[in-house]
Amino acid sequence: MVGSGVPLTDAQWARIEPLLPERTPRRGGRWRDHRVVIDAIAWKFQTGSQWVHLPERYGNWRGVYNRLRMWARDGTWERVLTALLARADADEDLDWAVAVDSTIVRAHQYAAGARKKGLPADEPPDHAFGRSRGGLTTKIHLAPDGRCRPLVFVLTAGQAGDAPAFPEAMARLRVPRLRGRPRTRPDVVLTDKAYSSRAIREHLRRRGIRAVIPFPADQQAHRWRTGSRGGRPPRFNRETHKRRNTVERCINRLKQWRGIATRYEKNATIYLAGLHIAGIFLWSAT
Repeated sequence: MVGSGVPLTDAQWARIEPLLPERTPRRGGRWRDHRVVIDAIAWKFQTGSQWVHLPERYGNWRGVYNRLRMWARDGTWERVLTALLARADADEDLDWAVAVDSTIVRAHQYAAGARKKGLPADEPPDHAFGRSRGGLTTKIHLAPDGRCRPLVFVLTAGQAGDAPAFPEAMARLRVPRLRGRPRTRPDVVLTDKAYSSRAIREHLRRRGIRAVIPFPADQQAHRWRTGSRGGRPPRFNRETHKRRNTVERCINRLKQWRGIATRYEKNATIYLAGLHIAGIFLWSAT
């Protein structure tokens, strides 16, 4: 399981509790204990079970799901994750050698049939589903730090390319600081050949970010063949690029949750909230 699994440990809860909304909302009665609800949501994503099979100790599943959906739509889960990142950065526990990659997850048959009308503003029209021979798939684009902990997530359809989602992933990398502006630029970005386009290299160069990206063999041979007209490939640090395995290790940690490894949620907003919760468990466990 990610982190220490379900339920939350006392140390994890001590880090998360101050970041959550008050238990007494503006309307209605007092909310159920946040800790129990978070444990219930995490149990659901870790086991991949249906909501109706939620254990009795967590109470009615509808209340748990409504809290998950409400906080997904108003950005609470993402704000909690961002606050944990900011705390780690203030404690110098965030490694700014950022690796970027993607992974494809299959969608279960329960995920089909999402509502097409009346969608929330942040829900993509295709629900981040792509259809191929293997059925419905979703692609997760993510960027972890140098210690295999996720910083940002971007969801697209399964057949979408990696390079087009790269600018959005970098734009979402925003870690607040106690003083001054939020930090948005890592020390170095490590990727594979899928991100070797000139546009991505120029994007990172303009922002003053060092890129460690291998050239595909055909591009490298073409540049050497054309000489000064094509421009020689930049120097490539193989030792630094070996650290790119942090993104694969982060993906392996996330996919220990069955509800992440296989998508059961109809809406991309809810599935993205599950990723944020898995990230919260990872960052609060350190």
